[in-house]
Amino acid sequence: MKKSQNNDPFWWSFFGAGGVFSSFFVPIHVLLLGLALPLGWWLWPEHESLLELARHPLARIYLFLLIALSLFHAAHRIRFTLHDLLLAHSVDKPAAFACYGGAIIGTLYAMVTVWTL
Repeated sequence: MKKSQNNDPFWWSFFGAGGVFSSFFVPIHVLLLGLALPLGWWLWPEHESLLELARHPLARIYLFLLIALSLFHAAHRIRFTLHDLLLAHSVDKPAAFACYGGAIIGTLYAMVTVWTL
């Protein structure tokens, strides 16, 4: 029996992990850093202390996972939205290459950025 060359379960795992991780933690970031801090509901002593928090090794890992998994979740959604809208199987491979390639490049960029804070 010939083995299938289908990589969908691999990409679906990133899609699921990204969806769960993003749905829990992105709203927290929007609430704290997008609303509470600018409106003065939550007073942070200085900008530098927020940067110090981001430089902590656990915070770096957390930020990297948040960015990387969100990128893969978005790439999977975009790929299958294009597949459903275009109804053409001929563009599935280039769309997959573009979406997942963009997510991989974005993940590498996030890794470099987060690690050099």
